[in-house]
Amino acid sequence: SPYYHHHYIMSSLNDIVSQLETCVTNQDVDSGKSLLPQVKVSFLTAPEHTALAAQGLECGALLTLMEGDLEAFSRLVALLLPYYHNNQGASSTTTAKQHLIVGLHLMQLLVEHRLSEFHALLEILNEKLVSTEACLSYPVGLERQLMVGLYDEIMSTPIPHASYQFFVNHYLEQTVRDNIADGMEVSYQELTVSEAAQRMKFATLPELQSYVQEHRPDWIWMENPGSEAVLSFAPVDTTVTAADIGADDWIQQSLQYATEMERIV
Repeated sequence: SPYYHHHYIMSSLNDIVSQLETCVTNQDVDSGKSLLPQVKVSFLTAPEHTALAAQGLECGALLTLMEGDLEAFSRLVALLLPYYHNNQGASSTTTAKQHLIVGLHLMQLLVEHRLSEFHALLEILNEKLVSTEACLSYPVGLERQLMVGLYDEIMSTPIPHASYQFFVNHYLEQTVRDNIADGMEVSYQELTVSEAAQRMKFATLPELQSYVQEHRPDWIWMENPGSEAVLSFAPVDTTVTAADIGADDWIQQSLQYATEMERIV
């Protein structure tokens, strides 16, 4: 009968979602991925099971981040966002992980410099919720810190959930360091390597050396017998030189200008 058929699907979907939760806890990406197709089918074809299937998709989204697959994460978020939006008023269908998934999507938009989409999403979220829910307020706070160059705060602000570490490790630290490096190039002719490492938030000189080799091949690492090595920066074409304004002011102004340009574009 339809009742028993419905009941069977519901119980098997319950089992799958439960298994997916376990996969997230155990960071078992491969097992989780094998369960996802069934959840997607239920989500798209069985409206009465959508709420339960959404919980499964959320687990899938967390698993894709563990694997570092941002494209797969984006595809799952694209399914979930309309569901969240359509059920804003119905608290019974809001999932436990909704704020986490939306917050992670905000992180993705931020690190990919998709700022117009970042602000468009914020506009449709509840303002009070954004300010009180840590998963949502974290990316919002980060955007402000990036805009004004509060790098110490960015690197020391605790993340609201372990899954945010993916974006911090793979994108945010790089973004912060690239911005600082751009500012240093314009503001100084040279710096001691320890001063450069401190400004760029590297704990060791080999980390700085790796960054220079990989991302700034035009910087010159000059060894000084009897004293500390120095980093010499290639001259930058600019109408305003470091001599015209204070170095820290220049770093701040250039970062704010770049951020504003991104907003306008």
